[in-house]
Amino acid sequence: MPLVTTTEMFKKAYEGGYAIGAFNVNNMEIVQGITEACREEKAPVILQVSKGARAYANHTYLVKLVEAAVAECPEIPIALHLDHGPDFETCKSCIDGGFTSVMIDASSMSFEENIAVTKKVVEYAHDHGVVVEAELGTLAGIEDDVKVEAHAASYTRPEEVEEFVSKTGCDSLAIAIGTSHGAYKFTAAQCTRNEQGILVPPPLRFDVLEEVSKRLPGFPIVLHGSSSVPQNYVKMINENGGKMPDAVGIPEEELRHAAQLSVCKINIDSDLRLAMTGTIRAFFNEHPDKFDPREYLKPARANIKELVRHKLVNVLGCAGKA
Repeated sequence: MPLVTTTEMFKKAYEGGYAIGAFNVNNMEIVQGITEACREEKAPVILQVSKGARAYANHTYLVKLVEAAVAECPEIPIALHLDHGPDFETCKSCIDGGFTSVMIDASSMSFEENIAVTKKVVEYAHDHGVVVEAELGTLAGIEDDVKVEAHAASYTRPEEVEEFVSKTGCDSLAIAIGTSHGAYKFTAAQCTRNEQGILVPPPLRFDVLEEVSKRLPGFPIVLHGSSSVPQNYVKMINENGGKMPDAVGIPEEELRHAAQLSVCKINIDSDLRLAMTGTIRAFFNEHPDKFDPREYLKPARANIKELVRHKLVNVLGCAGKA
């Protein structure tokens, strides 16, 4: 099966009450861990690449890694997506370079400017058989080149979504309902502590999601900043020389609920990085004499695979939907 767009994926996800996992990829081991889990769980998947990943690994290398995954896993649908495309030129480069889906993130602009930039990308993408994700509202946090202070974040305004989708022609819409980029999504002051002393973030604004869904029936909604920041990997990092106090993510039960509504795509990035970093830190503490990258990347890849498997089955609900 060649690379696909997200159109059919999202239609089935919306009707089936589940979401597709969109996992950011930067290197071979991450691509392998994700796609091996998806193949074994028979789950469709979106492999996405940020501007930062393209700068790090090179567009061509990343595309070829994804093409290798397609060859190794022909039985599952795989889409290749640009995450947080900052401008028309970046989106065009990815469209011309083999991507099947792009995101134009003009959410920091005025409503009118966001419409104009998004519409330009949509027209070019659709002419080339590529689908487009856009964004309304602004998420706080840091992810690659996306840096938004908490005071600058804003929830999506449901009263704007119909006009935006109608005027831009976008195929899916990322909205802001309280998720946040990165592993440090919330300050301690924004959270409460449960009986075990663990930080609990403020709940997602499902009222905003439900109102958006009423105004855009059947339309696929996307959640960014949705890593759960697994505390076992935060602990592993801290116990092996790291310093990640108070890193906290989105509760998985809230993400599962969102997937049962109109959310068809959930972005997961930091969780994979935590799994890889924690595993490698622990490996070197246990084996200080080792130096072969194959020896420490192999268990890191295995832990990424198991983490993705957990997300597919217990959070996204897309296992068996390929």
